[in-house]
Amino acid sequence: MTHLDKGKYFQKHHDEAKVDDSLKQEILQKAKGNDISCAAAEEIARRKGLAQNNVGMAIDILNINIVECQLGLFGYSPHKKIVQPAKEISPTLKENILAALKNNRLPCSAAWLIAKKLKLPRMKVSAACEALLIKIKPCQLGAF
Repeated sequence: MTHLDKGKYFQKHHDEAKVDDSLKQEILQKAKGNDISCAAAEEIARRKGLAQNNVGMAIDILNINIVECQLGLFGYSPHKKIVQPAKEISPTLKENILAALKNNRLPCSAAWLIAKKLKLPRMKVSAACEALLIKIKPCQLGAF
């Protein structure tokens, strides 16, 4: 979705898609204005035992913006993204990234798994992808 889709996120989902009341309340409690951070969405998913994409869909239906991507890819003012290309990439990190590619892209969920496996900050994985000119997509929350 693009900035032109802002406020129309619900259109990504079928008309019958509904949000459970307790999930809705939790999202609204964590939202600041009309924004919710990626970390807050992750926390909600973990606490409720839901998949990230289910929480992302609920956020879309509620027309709330997801901000402050934990990979540094979107949702930061004024520059949109904050991740910078890595100056150096370990062979192990590069190997893990290349092995996890789907259609020449690294899924967000795979980036998180690589970070966990290699005990690295998530943004270090996205910085390596920036240097390797690899797009991280799709977002596990469905944000982009």
